[in-house]
Amino acid sequence: VQLQASGGGLVQAGGSLRLSCAASGGTVSSYVMAWFRQAPGKEREFVSSIGGSNGNTRYLESVKGRFTVSRDKNTVYLEMNNLNVEDSAVYYCGATARIPYPSSNYYQYDYWGQGTLVTVSS
Repeated sequence: VQLQASGGGLVQAGGSLRLSCAASGGTVSSYVMAWFRQAPGKEREFVSSIGGSNGNTRYLESVKGRFTVSRDKNTVYLEMNNLNVEDSAVYYCGATARIPYPSSNYYQYDYWGQGTLVTVSS
């Protein structure tokens, strides 16, 4: 499966963005999908994951209540509300067929998109 992330941009603190991750060569429901992010000088960090027949979800604690992950046949979305400066990073989408449940483990994901930059200004 090939992944293409989009939707990043510059937004003021308190604003919103919606990221998209389009999958080709496979259907999203066949994979567990995830969003990770990486800020300059920091390690890649898990943000959210969705997977399984029921579309179970998992979130980083600091984004709960602000971010929502969802999916349709070919795309995974990350709706981000009430953004703050600490959310600034390059956001990557990942996919795996090795597990049936959402996971925060970076090493369980085999396919990655190219990343989309989110910048939140104060």
